[in-house]
Amino acid sequence: MIAGVEIEQHSGFCGGVIRAIGRAEKFLDDNPDGRLYSLGAIVHNEAELERLGRKGLVTISREDIGSIPDPCRETLLIRAHGEPPETYSLAKETGITVIDCTCPVVLRLQERIREAYERLKPEGGQLIIFGKIGHAEVLGLVGQVGGDATVIENVQMLLAALGEGPDQGTARIRTDGPLEIFSQTTKSPVEYSRICEILSSRAKAGLRVHNTICSQVASRHKELSDFAVSHDVIIFVSGASSSNGKVLYELCKSRNPRTYHISGPEEISKEWFREGDLAGVCGATSTPRWLLEQVAGRLRNFCRNKGK
Repeated sequence: MIAGVEIEQHSGFCGGVIRAIGRAEKFLDDNPDGRLYSLGAIVHNEAELERLGRKGLVTISREDIGSIPDPCRETLLIRAHGEPPETYSLAKETGITVIDCTCPVVLRLQERIREAYERLKPEGGQLIIFGKIGHAEVLGLVGQVGGDATVIENVQMLLAALGEGPDQGTARIRTDGPLEIFSQTTKSPVEYSRICEILSSRAKAGLRVHNTICSQVASRHKELSDFAVSHDVIIFVSGASSSNGKVLYELCKSRNPRTYHISGPEEISKEWFREGDLAGVCGATSTPRWLLEQVAGRLRNFCRNKGK
């Protein structure tokens, strides 16, 4: 049925996720009878969370920190997405040990947002963040300025915040003062460019645009576009809760209509394939390489069992 299978060479965990998971595994290997609390899912991939859970990783929310029994004997991991300052204060109050795995790219972005806010505040300016409302990284970014930032998810939301279009929201962007905009590190560069273009055309006192999309993530868009068009069918692998996965899947789908989104190899259907297809397997920055290999292995079984 399938002529061949290829895994996109750059698919898999980004550097920040690799670092966080590596530190979690080292801690759990050094403490085989213990556990490690992760503040939120260390990675938005259900299969990887299950694997780490078997090793002793326990995912909790910020509200759970205060109810941890004997916290002075426990350890809390802050994942690559980062956290607002209040989280560190809460951890210090409870006495729990912290392993901070905030991605260096996110740490720098948090710093730049604080610096921008200090510039804008005396001038009556406004800080804007292009990102997913409620996303862990965005919550950490907004927390750097005490919540005094406007988060925009898409063009429609931007127009509403500007007071334009039928879907006008209550939040307003003040175009008569200085504006600065940042992006969540995992967003689409093309969409960010469009957001900035529209905002720039409305900003009467000027708009300062910060290029804060992770370079590793940005390069993935060009790589995946090329990969999608060079294969007959694309199997995109990511967790259901992965924000980056949704963006990259839609990118692949726009380049190759025969793109299918799955969470694991058991979801593959033979009906998706035609005789002689070259299949491509790729994934999000939160998709483990071992899972991509499992999916490719399942597809290669189709190659070996033609006609069965």
